[in-house]
Amino acid sequence: MMTEQSLAAEPTLGDYLQAVLARWKLVVAAPLGASLLALGASYLIKPTFTASTSFLPPQQQQPGAAAGALASLGALAGLSGAMRSSGDQYAFFVKSRTVAERMVDRFDLKTVYDEELRFDARRQLGASTRVTLGKKDGVITVEVDDQDPKRAADMAAAYVDEVRKLTANLTLTEAQQRRTFFEGQLKQVRTQLDAAQSAMQGSGLSTSIIKAEPKAAVEALAKMRAELTAGEVRLQVLRNAFADSAPEIQQQLAAIGRLRAEIARSGEAEPPTSGGGYVAAYRDFKYQEALFELIARQYELARIDESRDGGQLQVIDAALVPERKSKPKRSHFMMIAFAATAVAVILYIGIGLNRSRTKATA
Repeated sequence: MMTEQSLAAEPTLGDYLQAVLARWKLVVAAPLGASLLALGASYLIKPTFTASTSFLPPQQQQPGAAAGALASLGALAGLSGAMRSSGDQYAFFVKSRTVAERMVDRFDLKTVYDEELRFDARRQLGASTRVTLGKKDGVITVEVDDQDPKRAADMAAAYVDEVRKLTANLTLTEAQQRRTFFEGQLKQVRTQLDAAQSAMQGSGLSTSIIKAEPKAAVEALAKMRAELTAGEVRLQVLRNAFADSAPEIQQQLAAIGRLRAEIARSGEAEPPTSGGGYVAAYRDFKYQEALFELIARQYELARIDESRDGGQLQVIDAALVPERKSKPKRSHFMMIAFAATAVAVILYIGIGLNRSRTKATA
């Protein structure tokens, strides 16, 4: 239990304030001196300049001609541009190792950063680069720090060039794969269409002798079977890009299941043949004709995508050579040094007051 004498020895808040006021010159002079020292030290640090550029990734939409064709593709409508990159993906491309490697070679960053290993040069580049994606407008901003203002601007602009090259190559490769695939499918369907046409002509059938009701039924069924085949083609293309557990694969499997169920309810689960009379011959012909039209349109869209350069990055603000340094912030140095020294001096005074009170009561 504390005695009255020990309680009296405990300094109060008023005692602390009096001690601080008694040494007000030290409380003011020491932080001011520290801030001046910090200001002088900041001049020893080589300044850093920041250059920035902003661009808008290609929008996820088809050109006018392609959009019109897509409207009538049915089961294949989602194929063209199904793997277009979003803003998040383009931001990832900027930070990708492939782009970083090209930047290291382009600006000889091993020498600039005085690093022996490419890994360390890439790490320094990553620490000097900031990539932000606007959530509302989708604009990507790239900021690069460097001690040379011109090199900072050149590197910021080079990021856009390297991402453009990378995405153009990726898009071209994907379009080439789709074009080659649909080209083979188109040849197969063309052969089958010719065979169906020959079978229909061999049965003595002409469109003028088909009655309205059988014709409507046959065309509806042929359209469903063509959509089923087109859906299976799309499933094959998607499996080249996604795992079987991906939502795109599962949705396509569900769509194929529904089409098969509708065909089964129509009593036509098996492919039609030309041995069932003129209706079967006409049905087979209309099926192959509808399928040929779907595959041909998708093939043309793949050719259009292949002829493009992967979409243009729209540069909003080009990188300019910065006129002012971004670091070090001398005012921050001074404020931090002033505040830290002021706290240290006040603590020193408080500790001294406690010691003096302790000696006095001992």
